[in-house]
Amino acid sequence: MSVFYTLQIPFPSRTFPSPRNSIVKKLGNLQTLHSSKESGQHTENDGSQDPVILVERYGSGTVKRYMLDDGGDGDLQIRAFLEKHDSTSNEFKISHLSDPKLSWLPHSLKEFILPAGFPGSVSDDYLQYMLLQFPTNVTGWICHTLVTSSLLKAVGVGSFSGTAAAASAAAIRWVSKDGIGAVGRLFIGGRFGNLFDDDPKQWRMYADFIGSAGSIFDLTTQVYPAYFLPLASLGNLAKAVARGLKDPSFRVIQYHFAISGNLGEVAAKEEVWEVTAQLLGLSLGILILDNPGLVKSYPVLVSTWASMRLFHLWLRYLSLSALQFNTINLKRARILVQSHVLHSRVPGCIDCNRDENILSWQRFIKPRIIFGVPMEEMLGGGRSISMLKTLLRIYAREKYILVVNQQRKDFEVFVSFKVGATSVSVLRSVWQTYWLHENLNTSEDIFDQLAKSLSETDERFNEFIQQLDEAGWDIHQINLRVPKEISIDECLV
Repeated sequence: MSVFYTLQIPFPSRTFPSPRNSIVKKLGNLQTLHSSKESGQHTENDGSQDPVILVERYGSGTVKRYMLDDGGDGDLQIRAFLEKHDSTSNEFKISHLSDPKLSWLPHSLKEFILPAGFPGSVSDDYLQYMLLQFPTNVTGWICHTLVTSSLLKAVGVGSFSGTAAAASAAAIRWVSKDGIGAVGRLFIGGRFGNLFDDDPKQWRMYADFIGSAGSIFDLTTQVYPAYFLPLASLGNLAKAVARGLKDPSFRVIQYHFAISGNLGEVAAKEEVWEVTAQLLGLSLGILILDNPGLVKSYPVLVSTWASMRLFHLWLRYLSLSALQFNTINLKRARILVQSHVLHSRVPGCIDCNRDENILSWQRFIKPRIIFGVPMEEMLGGGRSISMLKTLLRIYAREKYILVVNQQRKDFEVFVSFKVGATSVSVLRSVWQTYWLHENLNTSEDIFDQLAKSLSETDERFNEFIQQLDEAGWDIHQINLRVPKEISIDECLV
């Protein structure tokens, strides 16, 4: 069953001398999208339906068709039909979540709990392991809750009342604090799991910033003991979010270290380093706390913590800066592409990683590139249908469409990806963006410059890839994610 929504886009008309029938005849090779409905099926290019220019697919299963319409007076316009399918129809959903064991789960929940591309993106034993691991962890945390009550009672909680009820109540508050914090890890893992492979250095650094903010809430519990539970819960929430960022990021870093396939040994030895540092840090912390002046003076305690935390963040930044990845993410791709466009050479792994800014957000890096933009936004308001047809012609051999946003004074490009786009498609769009950024002439026709930039990309991109390989970059592992929220099915025009 399909539910249809119609959206009229206010494109100005362009007059053609041929009537509606000749439009259909000229676009005889145009492919229309079959849509299954209760009343029947559309047939390809039947005379009762306008020709489709392209189809825009959304991750939710919604489909938007861009269609030619004559309007009866020779004026050619674009009509956009937004077509939303219910859960019983999956014809327009290209779903990889097709495991029969989980067919009863809603699509959104599958995306939240399973890796992108499941089951093809993981090994065959992944699902069985996770289904058994889940109740294992549940029973483990039940035991943790019960043991917490005994620990609190042992250190004196509830001893004055003479009953175990006080210790149990304290354990409930303590475990509730941990539970509120766990929500942060749940949210990070479910919604942002696809970020860590792209830029583990950035997210590991952000984890320490967020963890530092959580510690501030813990410190304030001494000033406001009556608000211990909300303050401690907020602190745990922030630290749990930090842990949700830290753990997957560091696993990517460990994988980077294990060049001999010895990931287990690398993780075990890292545990030795971490536990040794933990024991030394705890010992020094106890010595500091043994100072009577520090115990009695809260401002001294806070200033000591702040100075040590700043020193910790600085050391973390230095350690992450020392990492030398030979894989290509978006930040490193920008550095490599800019060097090749300007100087016809690419830097090596050491130089590129040194120049990579760990803390910068992609949205603030110039030139600005917006990926996964809807076609309506790419076309802009008040553009004729000829613009869409020209873009489809220019990018006929590419798996993406790139336009310059002429409504902004500073340089910005929009990129929309076609079905079948890969990481190499993203890298080609980045190369074309930097060439345009360096050579764009606002006085010339924008379409001519787009075509010229694409021609330059065709001529020089293979040389760029060859130089990457010679410089030691892993050209088989390009971590440039293709946005899955929107993709384009192109039809012949």
